[in-house]
Amino acid sequence: MAIIKKFRIKSFKNNKEVINLENISLSFGKRKILENINISINEGEIVGLLGPNGVGKSTIFNLITGLLKPNYGSIKINSKVVNEYPIYLRSKKFKIGYVPQYGGYFHNLTLLENLKAISEITIENQNLRDNKISYLIAKFELDAVRDIKAKYLSGGQKKRLVIALSLLSEPKILLLDEPFAALDVMTIKKLQKIIVDLQSEENISVILCDHQARDLLLCVDKAFIVSNCNVIASGTPSELIKDINAREAYFGDSFQLK
Repeated sequence: MAIIKKFRIKSFKNNKEVINLENISLSFGKRKILENINISINEGEIVGLLGPNGVGKSTIFNLITGLLKPNYGSIKINSKVVNEYPIYLRSKKFKIGYVPQYGGYFHNLTLLENLKAISEITIENQNLRDNKISYLIAKFELDAVRDIKAKYLSGGQKKRLVIALSLLSEPKILLLDEPFAALDVMTIKKLQKIIVDLQSEENISVILCDHQARDLLLCVDKAFIVSNCNVIASGTPSELIKDINAREAYFGDSFQLK
């Protein structure tokens, strides 16, 4: 835990806002999903989304990427209202990367073939492409499995592969959907370190949602608790676990960060 904690709240982060969800409301038919949601994320921050199942955390990701449009409210990226921007334009113009909870790779291609396939789309120069692939394989310690088909990789190796694939386009904003799901303790610690390194080395703004509240809080700068269609609490991890609304709606009385 100490390895992760010492990196939190880095001095290089600034108050330049990269994402702002303002008064966002969304319903599917008569079912209300989000109501007057307000979330802001600054450049270089690691931000977490927490809440009960089905509360709309992944929906917020879909709104940011453009897969869904809100019924009301504005989505701003780098101060630009992007409600009408399609998915591909948001990804290209604002350099948004996305790591899904499941999949995100070609099952029957090797790890190296996966990286080559995506790099051919995102990187024109072949020398730069090869250098980037070599860098990512080394960075994520994947050299030993580079020629293994992706479907045979372990859960942690698959997750590292998908994060590496997302970095081929050099994103400035990276969305991680349930990165710690179904992983063992040591693999989670490695992923936490990877996430913090994306912030400290690449200055990428990272947004992640996960049900592993303790694991998420150990590597974020701030988090938002979503419940009953609203953001009911926000703040640093230490602030959140003391927040009465967060404890009543999500953490419970016995939750401890350590």
